[in-house]
Amino acid sequence: MGEMGFDLTLFHVASIIISILAFGVAVWLYRWVASRPSSNKKVAEVGQLIKNGANTFLAKEYKVLTKFTIAVALLILVFLPSPIWKGDILANITMAVSYIFGTVFSAIAGKIGISIATIANVKSAEAATKGIKPSFMAGYRGGAVMGMAVVGSSLLGVTLVLMITGNTSALLGFSFGASSLALFAKAGGGIFTKTADVSADLAGKVELGIPEDDPRNPAVIADNVGDNVGDVAGMGADLFDSNVASMAAALVMAASLANAEKNMAMVLCYAGIGLLASIIGVFTANMKEGGDPTRALNMNTYVTTAIYAVLTAVATYAFDFNWRIWGASAVGLAVGTVIGIASDYFTNDNKKPVHMVAKACESGPAFTITSGVSYGLLSTLPAMVGIGISALAAYKIVAPLGAGGNEVAYGMFGISMAAVGMLSIVGMIISNDAYGPIVDNARGLVEMGDLGDKALEITDSLDSAGNTVKAVTKGFSIGAAGLTVIALLGAFITEVNDAVDLMGGVDAFGKTIEKITGFDVTDPIVFFGLLVGAAIPPVFSAMLMLGVDRNAQRMISEIHRQFREIVGLKEGKPGVKPEYDKCIEIATDGALKELIPAGLVAIVSTLIVGFVGGVQAVGGFITGNIVSGLIFALFMSNAGGLWDNTKKYIEAGNHGGKNSEAHKAGVVGDTVGDPFKDTAGPSINTQITVVSLVASIMATIFLTFSLF
Repeated sequence: MGEMGFDLTLFHVASIIISILAFGVAVWLYRWVASRPSSNKKVAEVGQLIKNGANTFLAKEYKVLTKFTIAVALLILVFLPSPIWKGDILANITMAVSYIFGTVFSAIAGKIGISIATIANVKSAEAATKGIKPSFMAGYRGGAVMGMAVVGSSLLGVTLVLMITGNTSALLGFSFGASSLALFAKAGGGIFTKTADVSADLAGKVELGIPEDDPRNPAVIADNVGDNVGDVAGMGADLFDSNVASMAAALVMAASLANAEKNMAMVLCYAGIGLLASIIGVFTANMKEGGDPTRALNMNTYVTTAIYAVLTAVATYAFDFNWRIWGASAVGLAVGTVIGIASDYFTNDNKKPVHMVAKACESGPAFTITSGVSYGLLSTLPAMVGIGISALAAYKIVAPLGAGGNEVAYGMFGISMAAVGMLSIVGMIISNDAYGPIVDNARGLVEMGDLGDKALEITDSLDSAGNTVKAVTKGFSIGAAGLTVIALLGAFITEVNDAVDLMGGVDAFGKTIEKITGFDVTDPIVFFGLLVGAAIPPVFSAMLMLGVDRNAQRMISEIHRQFREIVGLKEGKPGVKPEYDKCIEIATDGALKELIPAGLVAIVSTLIVGFVGGVQAVGGFITGNIVSGLIFALFMSNAGGLWDNTKKYIEAGNHGGKNSEAHKAGVVGDTVGDPFKDTAGPSINTQITVVSLVASIMATIFLTFSLF
């Protein structure tokens, strides 16, 4: 294959075939899970309540988001990539349709996740009566349906947009659709799940001393619904968004370099191989009876990583791709694993930090909080250094390809390929992540269905493994988002420079405009953007956590009302049931009310900075947002995971066990950690992506109209 006549069609077709294969695997796994035996009436009844609650929330959330999507699509149609009365009408239509396409794909990914998770939880619960292996397999394969569907649809979506439009800017529109929906799905699901979790814990465990999943607790069904809408649908949309954004950024930059078709073929080839490796990895996931579920989950991640590294090397040799670019993607993959290991150290209940915080719990909740916050802050260093090293290494490995003045563009492309490499095994990561809420739900169903102590013990150990692995996957997805947004910064520079060429180097007022190669921090306009950008993640986090706070207070007073007014509920008299729907309603309405303002703050602040300071200020804004956002996301996710596993470690009989003073302090720590790790922390990486995409899409307009 010659350098010039490189045929991209082959890679388009291969990507579509691999995507369809992933959907086929998802259907097979779905059927396998659905065909597991389940006959317990009580479990089926509670499972149905959870399913109905999750679908009700999703339907209401999607109704709100449909209105938002239509409004944004109309704005895109009128103004982007350039005002419709000045530019090419077809380009605006393409951008608007790509945006809608992105939101639809993202919504479908969430819906698929919910529909399998609410079947797999019932199957996993009942399988626990037969042993740990069948219960693990039902939970894991349920999660894998989500993994295959999300990555299959992201690869298919990107390939179709590229084939139909032949325009990489349309990919940014598709990616913006995916990430704006993900931002709201993650924030809304996160507020819902933690409202219910915090309320159920405080009103149940702390006040009444009843078990976690006691059917007397009015918030218990809302809590189980929350696991699905926050950790399954929200997280699926989040990783769908990261995966699409990393491919979009890489393809935008690849198209602007020499040998554009070959570079773009590499991006599609590596992404396709990543999905193929994940498919193989899912089928190697197995566990012996009496085995360790954490080891089984980690093992298949390592297997997938190894398969990916080997297959991409073979493809690089076969298609005569550049080995430097392969090196960049290998660096990303290696660092993803390192970040996961660092998160594991700070959150795993076999490691020192959890033991130290559990010891501190004996002295009361104040010490639980201070020690947890301290370890959470410490945990940010390894990941930040890891992201920094991978960006630097990828840049330095690939930059020499642009010798003679194009080093920056090639170096930034190297970083985008490191992000593609890190996200290559995202199918496996989602499978592991979705497994967590499924087995968490299964544990609740075992308790509510009275399936016995043996089954409870099994689901407890599966749940604990889910929590440990979830901390690793959260660290991974934050790291991946970090590299993706650094790549998006490169895409922003590319878009600005393309716009300068289009405008012939002159803005709307006849002033000369120049191309940008970077951002000078000593320039007051860049520094202004940097400071504002750095302030957005803490403000965004605060808005989400205040949402949980307000909502949980409403729900706790509803729980108190039910215990007060429903005769025989507290005592657990036969036939007396709480009004579960009331709690689900409070969580739903509150989440939908709180999610739009937080998301809009991120989008509107980007627009204001752009119109005030132009592209230089926006460059600073994105940079500040990335650095501050990554630190906040890592700190919150790891501190939250640490507190959660500290509580579980005490419940396992350490430092006084259940109902001891240390346990009460541990529950308080977990209650603070819940909105940290499941609402604010994981939503921040979507927020950074949205900001970077808004900046890239608006590049031409910021160049044309700005105050300074």
